[in-house]
Amino acid sequence: MSIFVDETTKVVIQGVSPTSQGLYHGLRNRAYGTQVVAGTNPKRGGEEIEGIPVFATVAEAVEATGANASFISVPPPFAADAVLEAAAAGVPFVVCITEGIPAQDEALAYNRLVRDFPGTRLLGPNCPGIISPGKCNIGITSGDIALAGGPVGIVSRSGTLTYQALHELSQQGIGQTTCVGIGGDPVPGTSFIDCLRAFEDDPDTRAVMMIGEIGGSAEEEAAEFIAASMTKPIVSYIAGVTAPPGRKMGHAGAIISGSKGTAQAKMQALAEAGVTVAQNPTEAGEAMVDVVRKLG
Repeated sequence: MSIFVDETTKVVIQGVSPTSQGLYHGLRNRAYGTQVVAGTNPKRGGEEIEGIPVFATVAEAVEATGANASFISVPPPFAADAVLEAAAAGVPFVVCITEGIPAQDEALAYNRLVRDFPGTRLLGPNCPGIISPGKCNIGITSGDIALAGGPVGIVSRSGTLTYQALHELSQQGIGQTTCVGIGGDPVPGTSFIDCLRAFEDDPDTRAVMMIGEIGGSAEEEAAEFIAASMTKPIVSYIAGVTAPPGRKMGHAGAIISGSKGTAQAKMQALAEAGVTVAQNPTEAGEAMVDVVRKLG
């Protein structure tokens, strides 16, 4: 199985045009085998672009095609409204890869989702998206580095380290059930805990790789959940061991404030929860190889 998406997922690309990033990545997703069934553009409703029917609104696209997932890569000023439009149209899963959305817009959109649209899950923003190898790919992750049919679920705040984790496991012949990039912004729509819970409930996921980074408390919160609720083995890597306090490193959320959010604190919390904590990405891959071999 997989979590959140599978071969039945039908995707609508919001903000599609002949030159848009949404179209570029959406066509790559379609070439992978993802069901890209519609696009939206209020100025191009009724047109067809690269074989994709375009509708003026998400609601029209959902009614006509049965789309149950949305892919958003529109510019930052419009991204929050795009998310809420998808939710209002009843789309249950929204992937937003847009980077640079104002934090206030992120917080307002997230709280609107929680309050008014509890049936919609947002992945992102500022994330690489999600891939269920061999079934569905929404976002910018290359399908070439993923391997279907394996026992490992991956969840990561870092896009680049998501790709490395996929590649290293695939090189060892270890496939993945689903790989979820949750993004590193301060207000993510989907958390480590959301993914860990879904992986725990997925019978085909037998082990989990969790990749975190400095800043915030998401990893410590995940450690508490792991200690209380996870039965499957977990391997983790936390990026940013040498990061100086007070300096933003990469993602907007990757900043250490005082003694909080350090890599060392996160690594200690995870280790105390029974997680195998690696010192670098390659070591994390090697540790997961050992875990899978023990699982048989």
